[in-house]
Amino acid sequence: MTGRDWELVGAPNARDLGGMPTVDGRRVRVGRLVRTAALGRLTDDDLPVLGKLGPACVVDLRAAQEQEVAPPDRLVGEPRVVHLPVYDAVHPVFTYVSAVLQGHDLDAYAELAREGMPGAMTAIYRWFVTGEPARVGFGEAVRLAADGANLPLLFHCSAGKDRTGWLSVVLLTALGVAEPAIRADYLRHNELTESLREVLLAAMTRRRPDLDPTVARPLLEVRPEYLDAAYDEVRRVHGSFEAYLRDGLGVTDDVRAGLREHLLE
Repeated sequence: MTGRDWELVGAPNARDLGGMPTVDGRRVRVGRLVRTAALGRLTDDDLPVLGKLGPACVVDLRAAQEQEVAPPDRLVGEPRVVHLPVYDAVHPVFTYVSAVLQGHDLDAYAELAREGMPGAMTAIYRWFVTGEPARVGFGEAVRLAADGANLPLLFHCSAGKDRTGWLSVVLLTALGVAEPAIRADYLRHNELTESLREVLLAAMTRRRPDLDPTVARPLLEVRPEYLDAAYDEVRRVHGSFEAYLRDGLGVTDDVRAGLREHLLE
């Protein structure tokens, strides 16, 4: 385990990125960067835990239409809330995934269904690297994290695994954490949400009795091949992660310096 798990019942995959070592012998500060799922299902008992963290800034990576159908985030204090939607409402893979989640008719998605949900998820991860809303949102989130006034910074999407997971990869790579440690943190989502995943699958199949759980399960998990797809896209488009940070996300030397000053010990 790295950092501390914040043990939020309503966001079971919440965790602090603090404690993770960098390749030059430093560590990410505890209590500065916390990744979670959306905060609308926090319990009353979760709120004092969130209050101890006391986020100065909350970054929400969801689209407006996702926010509208979800309970509003339960927050403590008056953090700055920044909405950076990483979403493409017309991208066929996004609309296919939404249709599966919401129990809509899947007839229009026969070709994507044949390719399978893992294929859809790897397409989304490649889009994280090249899609304009993704580059804008992730780049701005990194700049927010480099400003000490925004710390502690909490960031989330809906499930806290894909967009949140890739932003964690971006931040930790920019801070100098080695890829194996980053990958291990990414994959911890499955361990932390195992029981919740079964509840969600049961609810989805009740809503759509014809839905094969094996179709939906890859949507509720993180998998190494999803992350590999994003890393491959970084290399294909930019050649290296350093070039992706600089040219794809606009992370300047000053931003990198701010990240290291405020987030490393």
